[in-house]
Amino acid sequence: MPGSTFGKLFRLTTFGESHGKAIGLILDGCPAGLKIDLAFINAQLQRRKPGQSTIVTQRKETEAFEILSGVFNGESTGTPICLIIPNKDARSKDYSHIKDKFRPSHADYTYQTKYGQRDYRGGGRSSARETAARVAAGAIAQLLLREYKISVQAYVNAVADIKLSQSYDHYDLSQSEKNMVRCPDPKTAEAMITLIKGVKKSGDTVGGEITCVVKGLPPGLGEPVFDKLHADLAKAVMSINACKGFEYGSGFNAAHLKGSQHNDAFYKDDQGLIKTKTNFSGGIQGGISNGMDIYLKAAFKPVATIIKSQDSINEIGETVKVEGKGRHDPCVVPRAVPIVEAMVALVIADHYLRNKTAKL
Repeated sequence: MPGSTFGKLFRLTTFGESHGKAIGLILDGCPAGLKIDLAFINAQLQRRKPGQSTIVTQRKETEAFEILSGVFNGESTGTPICLIIPNKDARSKDYSHIKDKFRPSHADYTYQTKYGQRDYRGGGRSSARETAARVAAGAIAQLLLREYKISVQAYVNAVADIKLSQSYDHYDLSQSEKNMVRCPDPKTAEAMITLIKGVKKSGDTVGGEITCVVKGLPPGLGEPVFDKLHADLAKAVMSINACKGFEYGSGFNAAHLKGSQHNDAFYKDDQGLIKTKTNFSGGIQGGISNGMDIYLKAAFKPVATIIKSQDSINEIGETVKVEGKGRHDPCVVPRAVPIVEAMVALVIADHYLRNKTAKL
């Protein structure tokens, strides 16, 4: 199965299935001498893990992990880092009723068509369980970026029709982790939580949006033509389960503006640094960072597994009823926040290393 490796110099490969013995990663290209903060990796995994609140799936995973290679005396050695996360609370029997059925809007039919077989237990390789490995790798990327004073922070800006009305710089993003939906505005967060609980009680699901902000990135990162920085960010974010849309900077709103309204005028600040008066470009011009904040937004669909009965077909083409059982998220966005951060951090780390030989 190709397609399990991401990045060029800072290169991630993930492996494992939702109901297998473990999921894991191999991270190649991490510079030697990086202090590997195990507590930080664990904290990031805890932000993504199931069972963390009443508005997410109640599967119980501790996300305890083990590093098998690439780290010695608490620092990266420059060799591939291998990390595994055992699966402790998989309940494969919860999926026996759909082993020969194609669930609506899942990867069941497409996997069966492509490979001639599929792991129906929680979706196997297509399960969002795989993203725990991404978060662990993204945590290492964030540790690397910290050395260069680059930060990556995401938050929930919308659940269904409940949306924040201001841009990211209006909010104290540190407030995001103070509520279970990870929205920086407490009043809006409460409305989002109430909505998700109501949807969950009805046996349905709901989607939402996540905004991510990169600060401290120097100008000059990114490559011309096919490896544009925003193109790689789009691929990274769109590879996350349930992600249906991506935009950066002014995004789709740019289509409704004139050039005179949208252009970012340059100036020199008091320190003699070149900046722009506005940032409709989202910190990227010509596919290369310009030193301003990068901000992007990802849209996530409602989780496809719902408790309500749905019409579908089975493997031999018979009409059947499909009804979700087991433990599933009524809304994916609260747990997807650290996943978006991880994928963005992996791209930024990769491009940073491409741009220069980084020494710690």
